[in-house]
Amino acid sequence: MKEFCIGKRGTLTALLALGLVGCAVQTPPVTPKESATPPKVEQAAQKAILATVTAPTLKRKIALGRISNETTYGISLLRDRSGDPLGKQVTDMFSKALTESGAYLVFERPDINKLQSESYLSGEKLNIVGVDALIIGSLTEFGRKTVGETGFLSASKRQVAFAKIDIRVVDTKTGLVFFATSGAGEASTETASTFGFGSQAGYDGTLNDSAIRQAVSEAINKLTQQMNQRPWQTGILSLQGSDVFVAGGKAQGIAPGMTFSVQTPGRKVKSPQTGLDITLPGQEVAQLHIISNFGTNETDEGSVASITSGSLAGQDITQLVVRTK
Repeated sequence: MKEFCIGKRGTLTALLALGLVGCAVQTPPVTPKESATPPKVEQAAQKAILATVTAPTLKRKIALGRISNETTYGISLLRDRSGDPLGKQVTDMFSKALTESGAYLVFERPDINKLQSESYLSGEKLNIVGVDALIIGSLTEFGRKTVGETGFLSASKRQVAFAKIDIRVVDTKTGLVFFATSGAGEASTETASTFGFGSQAGYDGTLNDSAIRQAVSEAINKLTQQMNQRPWQTGILSLQGSDVFVAGGKAQGIAPGMTFSVQTPGRKVKSPQTGLDITLPGQEVAQLHIISNFGTNETDEGSVASITSGSLAGQDITQLVVRTK
């Protein structure tokens, strides 16, 4: 009986030693790592794109018309596309990213009825400003998957969220779609265990938001590159003696020392090929040299300039355009 007890104790000791050996060679638990790009990095990337543009980045007036969820995600018998909470989330992310990019004046369109209601209650007239372009798009791909590997003594599990957004930019004067692009984003988190020890892979709902945010960031970066390639122009606010007051200031990239061309707008003719109006090149009537800026933000800024050549005498300044040289 004594020998049996000794043998049993020896067996338990051996099993315990084996367990200790297993623990000794166990790799450290893997903590979940999220591959989503932090929002600060995305904003830095957007600003880096703008910094590569040598011309003044006159802010474009832009509005979001519709960013809807066209996937089956979030659609059920109790919630259809008319509610579209995911589409509203994407629209809010888009509006925030456009504003933070520093390249646009973003005007409200999806919730404009709320502004009209508030204007009615306050008794003030709502001054709706027209925009240069309208963004329309949708979330076309969205989903999650779980992938993993299982070995003899270890296992790993990876959760992946993917999103894709398609947008088109419409000229509000003609209804012409002059640019279309898409943005895709992927976010993942990985967990692993050895001998049953390690981190546990629970459902991470933040991956969805991270994937959508990356898709929005990529689409806006492409949009900004395209918009910066299009020529921009501004106008003359007023003439006071030898000073010429120009719309746009420091926030829009106009700085003292810059030179601009003042031109007539050019005559509009209808193209026999497309049926659209084409503006013929105008004639330069003067050149301006920027002296200083004034104003507090992009909504009320302007610049003071002097005429270095030519003349504005006899010209209707409301019809003239100011372009970069």
